[in-house]
Amino acid sequence: MDQSAAAVASVRDVSKTFGARKALDGVSLTVAAGEMVALIGPSGSGKSTLLRSITGLQPIDAGKGVIEVFGETVQKDGRVAGGVRRSRARVGMIFQQFNLVGRLSLFSNVMLGALGRIAGWRGVLGLWPSADRKAAMAALHRVGVADYAAQRANTLSGGQQQRGAIARAIVQGARAILADEPVASLDPVSARRVMDLLVELNRRDGLGVIVTLHQVDYAIRYCERVVALKAGKIVYDGPAAGLDTKILIDIYGPEFEDAFWETQP
Repeated sequence: MDQSAAAVASVRDVSKTFGARKALDGVSLTVAAGEMVALIGPSGSGKSTLLRSITGLQPIDAGKGVIEVFGETVQKDGRVAGGVRRSRARVGMIFQQFNLVGRLSLFSNVMLGALGRIAGWRGVLGLWPSADRKAAMAALHRVGVADYAAQRANTLSGGQQQRGAIARAIVQGARAILADEPVASLDPVSARRVMDLLVELNRRDGLGVIVTLHQVDYAIRYCERVVALKAGKIVYDGPAAGLDTKILIDIYGPEFEDAFWETQP
């Protein structure tokens, strides 16, 4: 299969059970290369479980469910594939809590994105190739936090840390970004900067982006396609412009008003 043309993610009939609760219930979804897709839904709808399952961080139930990333199997029949590390190397993960090493400088955190390309001992000793060092500084400049390169990550604001996490994905050479509630811990100004960066990576660099969002107004503003989950099932998959008030009330129920950060339709 031509890896450049393969879908970012192909999810077929995937379920995930926690105790008596079905977090995912026969979910099927394909995200094409170059798409920017928002996953929305009320708390507990399964959107974060779906995102983590795509990378193999969350094993799915045994059965006929299959997940592929760029044409390579990540999970099948409840088992994570042996080559999952190769698939993960193509995907940059962005988390709500940033996942930076607090005691390391922002520069060192961004350099960790190069670990998949160099010998592990070089990374442990901080012996980064010159080309990767230059790439890290270029990425920090691009996301607007180069002035904080020498600062410990845990002394930075949430927005600065999240932009550092995006810079790390750039250095990694990711072909897609999977972002799990990347703006949930940020103020609206910082959140817009982070979302603008994801849009830029999608439109300018052609990276596929799948982002889970609690803020429906952000999903509508930044993503052309929106996939909504409710009780582990996909209940809407279509253009953001098609999400009218009635559909959103059906999706969110009593959480409807809480699903908007700045504006309501």
